[in-house]
Amino acid sequence: MPATFSHDWDTPKYKGKTSFSTGLFINGKFVDGSSGSTIDVINPTNGKLITKISEGTEQDVDIAVEAAQKALETTWGLNAAGAQRSNLLWKLAQLMERDKDELAAIEALDNGKTFEWARGTDVTFAIDVIKYFAGWADKITGQTIETDERKLIYTRHEPIGVVGQIIPWNFPLLMWAWKIGPALATGNTIILKPSEFTPLTAIRMCALINESGIPAGVVNIVTGYGQTVGAAISAHMKIDKVAFTGSTLVGRKIMEAAAKSNLKTVTLELGGKSPNIIFDDADLEQAVNWAAHGIFWNHGQACCAGSRIFVQAGIYDEFLKRFGEKARSIKVGDPFGVDTDQGPQVSQIQYDRIMGYIESGKKEGATVYEGGDRFGTEGYFINPTIFTDVKPDMKIVQEEIFGPVGVVIKFEDEADVIRQANDTVYGLAAAVFTQNLNRAIETAHKLQAGTAWINCVNQLHAQVPFGGYKQSGIGRELGEYALSNYTNVKAVHINLQHRK
Repeated sequence: MPATFSHDWDTPKYKGKTSFSTGLFINGKFVDGSSGSTIDVINPTNGKLITKISEGTEQDVDIAVEAAQKALETTWGLNAAGAQRSNLLWKLAQLMERDKDELAAIEALDNGKTFEWARGTDVTFAIDVIKYFAGWADKITGQTIETDERKLIYTRHEPIGVVGQIIPWNFPLLMWAWKIGPALATGNTIILKPSEFTPLTAIRMCALINESGIPAGVVNIVTGYGQTVGAAISAHMKIDKVAFTGSTLVGRKIMEAAAKSNLKTVTLELGGKSPNIIFDDADLEQAVNWAAHGIFWNHGQACCAGSRIFVQAGIYDEFLKRFGEKARSIKVGDPFGVDTDQGPQVSQIQYDRIMGYIESGKKEGATVYEGGDRFGTEGYFINPTIFTDVKPDMKIVQEEIFGPVGVVIKFEDEADVIRQANDTVYGLAAAVFTQNLNRAIETAHKLQAGTAWINCVNQLHAQVPFGGYKQSGIGRELGEYALSNYTNVKAVHINLQHRK
């Protein structure tokens, strides 16, 4: 019998409690992992244990796949009308709305982001995504295609089947919603692995899955490590599709495993090193505020973070002065504290990685304009950091840091800044700040990125596709585009008058 995690909050921002099983969720029930082992979940504010969760194995993935296949053949897939799937997803969104504060508190505890951000952005957006795809569930349609009067031909968009989904630790609940929303709307059954660093909201959602009436076996949550559960999902011969959000390095491994197994369909939302280009004529105050949001939002732990900030020479000095002041004004501290803007990084591993990049920047000759050190004496806190005097080949310019570390680069020539902006293996997102509409649109069109923001940054919506060029991924999340990731297209030919 899996253990139960219980927690009480009595903080300035939230007072409440939670209690839920810490087991794997397979076929509608919480169960221990087959090995009986557990994984420690650590509080990033102090490095102490929050709880232990069941550790899944390859055997548990096999059991979950069997449950998912049975559900696909009996209660879901083509056996559940689109209207039924829609109603169940809408019910799930309502339950999330009811438990919004609790879910935000779990997210803040587990991940380290502030309760205000978790509630106002992560949980709110996750609810919006589930509602959006609930609206699509009864609108998955094909086409009638004319050839000649002797034939009737039409297409059907059918669920792929059992799909595997692997989500990251930076937006745990939100990525959960991004993945299950389109998969369930199109009739697939799911084996989902949350990050072992931040599994708690995914586990908590299992009770809401049951309460919503979604049949047993449709959604299965197998917690565990990437090298075991993630690898088993990627290589499983009876999983027909895998979707992954995370690093480009791991994305390559998933593609390789998919190719070597059953050649399963793969969608990947991977890393980024997004450019933010600020021209002389930009609204300076707004550019500073948005640039800070672009790199320091979610403690810099965002794949689309605007980590390379290109500023035209005419405003460079004033921008840098104001940007430094903005960085210093960010309050780092307890995620449940009053007025806290930035909590800790997610883990000791991530903290060490970021500090390693900061040391690399110093050794390679870049100037630490602001920050560059830890905050406090416990936990995984890092002060917002700004580098100047960087060179294009420096690691902090080329590689994804995934932390509150940005580089500010002066530019003169418009053509040259576009060349520099595109000089990266990534292509997830980009931003442009200018009051010249023609320049804004022309620059956005020249940037090699799946998303281009003009006079804003890090703006995402349930109905708008998101994904990358180059090594930032394959396929698109969100919007109508996401549905194609989860359906097979079948052409049906009906002979009316054709005779042999």
